[in-house]
Amino acid sequence: MNHDAILPAPFGRLGVRIDGETLIGLEFLPPGTRLHAASNSFIKLVADQLDAYYADPKYRFSLALTPQGTAFRHKVWQALAMIPAGNTLTYGDIARQLASGPRAVGQAVGDNPIPIIIPCHRVIAAHRTLADPNGLGGFMHSRTGYSQDIKRWLLRHEHII
Repeated sequence: MNHDAILPAPFGRLGVRIDGETLIGLEFLPPGTRLHAASNSFIKLVADQLDAYYADPKYRFSLALTPQGTAFRHKVWQALAMIPAGNTLTYGDIARQLASGPRAVGQAVGDNPIPIIIPCHRVIAAHRTLADPNGLGGFMHSRTGYSQDIKRWLLRHEHII
């Protein structure tokens, strides 16, 4: 996937994709990924707002977003955006809000094209505790490895675990 910039992050790198003055994608990349500097003022704004979040987990983003997806996915992503920093919901909680099923919600959460800003990391598995490393739920369609390390970092940063 082509990125308009690759930014440093405390947990690795973030690939940024924009369309004019709107953010269309953030992608988690491994720590060794080569940085690609911000090439315009909008990417600089994205970088500055991400840095503000890394400094303060309660920072509120104010970026134009255009995530690509179905109407259902947009409903799920809107529900994610309503979860305040420091809080979590389960896949089932969101499914009940949307009169849907947890698996459909899980797929939409995993396909979130703008993580962190649309906070999919705040969705956890039901019937488990946050202290249980397997109770966090999936992240980026994975329940193990680097993706779980990122989710744990984000949840620790927001003082959830």
